[in-house]
Amino acid sequence: MPYNWIQPPSDEDGELHLWPHQSLNPEGYVRFIGVTAALITVPLLPLMGSAVFWGLIPFLLLALFGMKYALDQNRRNAQVLEILHLGPQEAALTRRDGRGQEQSWRCNRHWTQVALHADKGPVPNYVTLRGAGREVEIGAFLSEAERKALYDDLSRVLRQTTSTQTAPKENPGL
Repeated sequence: MPYNWIQPPSDEDGELHLWPHQSLNPEGYVRFIGVTAALITVPLLPLMGSAVFWGLIPFLLLALFGMKYALDQNRRNAQVLEILHLGPQEAALTRRDGRGQEQSWRCNRHWTQVALHADKGPVPNYVTLRGAGREVEIGAFLSEAERKALYDDLSRVLRQTTSTQTAPKENPGL
């Protein structure tokens, strides 16, 4: 699953990292560019030594480098990392994108509410965190089933936090 509790949630601390699924690993990237280059050169073999060969080479290289540029841009845009840090008193969500821009949200941990918008979000099972007068999305890049699992996980963690903090303490003197 493209999210992981780096530090298991407890009453004191917890840290969750979320990232989008990367379908093309670095090895697959190199293979794809290599196979594309090989397939582009196959039609050129009968033309070797002719003027047409030299006329087509710049366009085929442009197509190859265009493909590489598009894949690099896609990889850079997909380098999103969301970090949810649950401290003893504060919940903080930080989102970093591939361009280095950072967005953050902070709220009192005990007032943090997690909501699942089954049909009313930009994607099905849209998960949001609410607190401090703002509502922010979390894990919008996850699949529908992953967002549902994230919602269940976050509700369980936040419910545990509030139930342990609001549970009456036993008085040993009585």
